[in-house]
Amino acid sequence: MSDFSVRGIQAREWDSVKALRLLALQDPMAPLAFLETYEHAVEQPDSFWQERASRAGEGALAVRQFIAETEDGVWVGTLTVLVEEAGTVDWAGYPVEHQQGHVVGVYVRPEWRGGEVIRGLFDAALEWAWELGLERVRLIVHEENLRAQGAYRKFGFVPSGVTVALEAAPGESELEFVLDGPGGSHR
Repeated sequence: MSDFSVRGIQAREWDSVKALRLLALQDPMAPLAFLETYEHAVEQPDSFWQERASRAGEGALAVRQFIAETEDGVWVGTLTVLVEEAGTVDWAGYPVEHQQGHVVGVYVRPEWRGGEVIRGLFDAALEWAWELGLERVRLIVHEENLRAQGAYRKFGFVPSGVTVALEAAPGESELEFVLDGPGGSHR
């Protein structure tokens, strides 16, 4: 495999954002990893993907998407960080107590898993979050997605004790994992 680099996306790259997301949603783990389905995403118009890339592109301060790209321009992994402001309510209806980042949309192509791609993505995302002065970064992972949980633990994320019930899948839950920023403990 060739070398890769990690960078933030550009708004003009919306077609590559779309292609990688659709690939991710076809992965066998997609039902555990993503709240969106391939069927829903593939029906979205180009304007949806253009807006998505624009919101998460270079210079954005509320959301930033990072990609791992090979020397020949193939996108092999991605993750996105959403900024959540203290005093707001998150997507699951829970109060946000800290100014924090929320990692979503983590995906690495199967042939690139188990290597340095995921580490590179997390390093870039965390550097961005800490530069913004965020207190902590969190992510939500399905209780049965043990591979992802193991990867997140390697980067220092630990369970916070918060469990989110999945409305679309009664009886199933997701777990919050957190990583404190350079300033200390905010669990």
